[in-house]
Formats: sequence, structure tokens, C-alpha cells
Amino acid sequence: MKRIHDPADFGRVAVVMGGDSSEREVSLQSGANVLDALRAKGVDVTPVDGITALIVLIQAGGCERVFNILHGRGGEDGVLQGALEALGVPYTGSGVLGSALSMDKVRTKRVWQSLGIPTPEFAVLAPGEPVDRALAAIGLPAIVKPAREGSSVGVTRVFDAGDLPAALELAARYDGELLIERLIEGPELTVGILDGVALPSIRIVPPGEFYDYHAKYVSDDTQYVCPGLTSPQEEAALERLCERAFAAVGASGWGRIDVMQAKSGEFFLLEVNTTPGMTSHSLVPKAAREAGIDFQALCWRILETSFGEVQA
Repeated sequence: MKRIHDPADFGRVAVVMGGDSSEREVSLQSGANVLDALRAKGVDVTPVDGITALIVLIQAGGCERVFNILHGRGGEDGVLQGALEALGVPYTGSGVLGSALSMDKVRTKRVWQSLGIPTPEFAVLAPGEPVDRALAAIGLPAIVKPAREGSSVGVTRVFDAGDLPAALELAARYDGELLIERLIEGPELTVGILDGVALPSIRIVPPGEFYDYHAKYVSDDTQYVCPGLTSPQEEAALERLCERAFAAVGASGWGRIDVMQAKSGEFFLLEVNTTPGMTSHSLVPKAAREAGIDFQALCWRILETSFGEVQA
């Protein structure tokens, strides 16, 4: 990755945020933080709400580079990336392939399975498809989630078969396939990736039983332990595993991988986030700080990824 020392070398940068996905409000918070950080570093930045407004700005000659902090649909699924590739505008984070593949939890898991990267057993349901066969294959407890949403949107932990209909109804509010995944009971960890290199892991200790949307973005009672593992050998093994899994799905630039550690000690990778949160509660900034990278420097480093090699 090219290292930049003069903020003028970035040119005019649009920070695209908001949009119309289910994660709009989180994206607006992330974008405001990124905007403030880059301005403090002397970068010429302009806030833009959504893809349509961004394209209008580009066509008017108003920006030369994009810091993408759109979460969810549109921003993380290859749509924005494809538009910017067509317009010849460099941008942060993963390219079209890495974004589209990572956004689809089912295809991500199938790639990992093919490479022997551990991920929980799962079954896929089309909307309205009977659940009996999938449930028999996975068993309980299980996680029910939409296959293409983030931020724990539409996710339910199911311990009793009687709770399954409500879980399926919630997940089915979002289009696409539904994923039923074996629930791994144990510590929840996350590993940030910056320019292909893992940051220290974080162990998440939510106030309740589940690290849900409220615990992620609202609660001040969630605890974060970084590094998340007490054994340096385990920590190094997890970091290398996540670097490999990130590259396996064509992701690049920066991102985050969510992980469960079973009671046996084995790691199971859940999903990749190619545009993670940058709010006051977000995890990549916490891990970067542990690695000696403050928030302003992190935003600068992420913007530098827009000078990377041709993106897949």
C-alpha cells in the first residue's frame, strides 16, 4: 500500500455515509467521526449521503477519491464499488468481488469450508421454505439470521423449537435467503484487518447473553478486552487464521472478522465486515488503539488503502 505524507495528495475526498440500508443511522455516526478525523489531519473532505448524491458530486467534478463508510446494502455488497470502478474513482476498502462475496454470509462460509477454514455448520432456507430438514441437520441451539444483513439485524438465538417461528419471521423481513447456523457457545471475539494485517483481537463481554444491536451501538455496559486472548500463541494463531480468511473471500484494504471460540478452544469464523463501524462503540478503532494507532491515524491509514493495487 502506498503511504501518504501530505494530505493534499489525497485530493478532494468524499466521505459517503448514510444511504438507505437498515444500518443507515450507524453509518451516519461512523461518517461524522471519519469526517472530523480527516479534517483534523488536513484532508479536503466533503460529506455525502448515499450513492446517488455521490455520483452527482463525482460527475460535477467535486471529488477525486472516496472514503466509503456506507454500512450494509449498497455500500458493502459491490454496488458502490462497481459504480466507482466504472467512473474511475479510487475508493477505500474491498473491491467488487470481495464486497459482494463477503456480504453474502452463505457464500462466504462455503468458500471457507472449501479451504478448511473453520465456520459453524449451517443450513440455508429460501423464504417460506419448510424448516424441518434444516433444523434436523443443525439441531438446537441455533442462530437464525438473514444471509445478507449486518449489525446483528434480524438475528435471533434459538434454544427451543417453540421460538423458531418468531425467529424465522424476523429474519424473513429482510430479502434473500435465511441462514440457520449452529450456535457456538463460548467467548465472542473479533479481529480487525488493516492493509492485510490483523490487529489485536477483542473479546466482547456483553451485559446480556447476546451481543445484539443494542449491545453493539447503545449500551455502555458492554466490556471489551484487548487483546482478547491471554495466550500469545493462541492470539497469533487467531490473527493468522483471520488474515487467511479475509484474503480467501477477496477482501482487501480493511475490515473485520467475527469469531466464536468454542469451549474446546477451537475458533469458528462467522462472517466478514468489509466496512466496519467507526462509532464510539466500534471495535476496529479499539483494536487499532491497542496497536498504537489513534483514531485520526486509523482514518488516514484506511484512506491510504484507496491507493492500493487494482482491486478485485
